[in-house]
Amino acid sequence: MPAHAPGPVPDTTGHVPLPPGAPVGAPPPVASDSAGTTLAVLLIGPAGAGKTSVAKYWADHRRVPTAHISLDDVREWVRSGFADPQSGWNDHSEAQYRLARRTCGFAARNFLANGISCILDDAVFPDRPVVGLGGWKRHVGPGLLPVVLLPGLEIVLERNAERSGNRRLTDEEVARIHGRMAGWYGSGLPIIDNSQMDVEQTAKVLDDVLARSIASPPSW
Repeated sequence: MPAHAPGPVPDTTGHVPLPPGAPVGAPPPVASDSAGTTLAVLLIGPAGAGKTSVAKYWADHRRVPTAHISLDDVREWVRSGFADPQSGWNDHSEAQYRLARRTCGFAARNFLANGISCILDDAVFPDRPVVGLGGWKRHVGPGLLPVVLLPGLEIVLERNAERSGNRRLTDEEVARIHGRMAGWYGSGLPIIDNSQMDVEQTAKVLDDVLARSIASPPSW
């Protein structure tokens, strides 16, 4: 008698399969308290704004499971052949940025589909809406909540000077990026000036801003 083929192995991990084909929206909020709500946040700002530090702290101190997804970290998964934009912006570095954003978006969707909040950080420019905010909206979904972190130029220069490696930019580049980020004023997105705030204080303000965004989502 021929042996029967083994049946499918049941998935016992408890994970929810990622819906195919399209981004998923964040679960509808059950209250205006952002601390206990499953959501996806995009923290925008120039180099030296404190995005990564604030995102990590915020994710660490929430009441619900929350992941931090850093675009720079994902970009640096590429070791051999890494296209450093500081060496010159070109098609290769553009392609790696796009690939990293898609990878971050997929990770965010996967976390959300499994009931885990996420916060992403990226230096999105207001004068490039299609590849910036538009790209994140396509990759993650319409439930994404963008917030801009924009301290004063002097603060950004000081914080950038404390960086090392390829994440430290020249003063001229920092000033240029900061100037472009000023275009977010008047965009309708919430903006936090954390010039006089430490990481913990900024995270608390972020919670307040997100609570308002949940109650009245920004149009973007």
